Amino acid sequence: MSDYLLAAGQWRGQNHDAKLDSPPKMLMTAASHSLSVLALADTADLKALRAEYDPAPTPDTPQAERSLPPPGPAEVPARRARAQPVIPQLPWSPLLSTPSFIARPTETGYTGIHVHFDGQPSSKLPLLLAAFQYKFARDAEVMARHLVDDVVIGWDELGTDLLDNAPPEITEALTGGQQWPSRTMDHLITTDGSPPVRMTVTEHSAADQDIQWGYILRPHGIEVLPVPHTGAGPVVGWDTDPRTVFSEDPGHWTSPASAPVVVPLRAARPPRTAPATTAEKPRPSARR
Repeated sequence: MSDYLLAAGQWRGQNHDAKLDSPPKMLMTAASHSLSVLALADTADLKALRAEYDPAPTPDTPQAERSLPPPGPAEVPARRARAQPVIPQLPWSPLLSTPSFIARPTETGYTGIHVHFDGQPSSKLPLLLAAFQYKFARDAEVMARHLVDDVVIGWDELGTDLLDNAPPEITEALTGGQQWPSRTMDHLITTDGSPPVRMTVTEHSAADQDIQWGYILRPHGIEVLPVPHTGAGPVVGWDTDPRTVFSEDPGHWTSPASAPVVVPLRAARPPRTAPATTAEKPRPSARR
């Protein structure tokens, strides 16, 4: 259902720049919320199944007194098997909500700002690396002021304006010729009509804000945090080529060792054309 809500909201990419309180954006937000509800329901369902069919053994309880016998090798997979939903292949790349934050380091940890869309490393890291190297002339302090300090409420998404001054081959490789602006949440409307509060993220609040990824702009590079899994992560050096393709698996980012690279460099993407009778190939890195 979330995929169909997104499809209706974006309508082949034509409503990508719609206002936050417009019907298309409301449909996209509804899709994001439905994904969160389904994820919670799936987690609860899995815990219930494990509690019922695969309880943890109790050392001081005799085997004969347990309510259920331990399942056999073939029984557990059969009972745990879950049908996977069939997701339709859309002729465009949907914009999905993957909350993240961008922060500057502090003496105790970090302080940053919420970013609603496109939080995965394969999307955020190339954009941030290119922005540092070209738009902000390799000045991490100026970059932090623009992305963190000067934001009133929070970021809806970061756009291709961060690629200003980048060489054409870099821009083409990262965007495939598409353009979209950075959007803030300055015009956010709350349900009770009260003024929106700045969406600040720190090392003390990140875990409670349903944020998946964090990017700390350190002097020597970008520290990447898979927030639900660890409080520290590897640092991607500022000299890294923006065309590098990074892993989206949080398990690959839990060690302070070198950043997990999937493919060293990505080739320039061909320009997108209007969909014909057959669905066009989606972009290599779906914007989420």
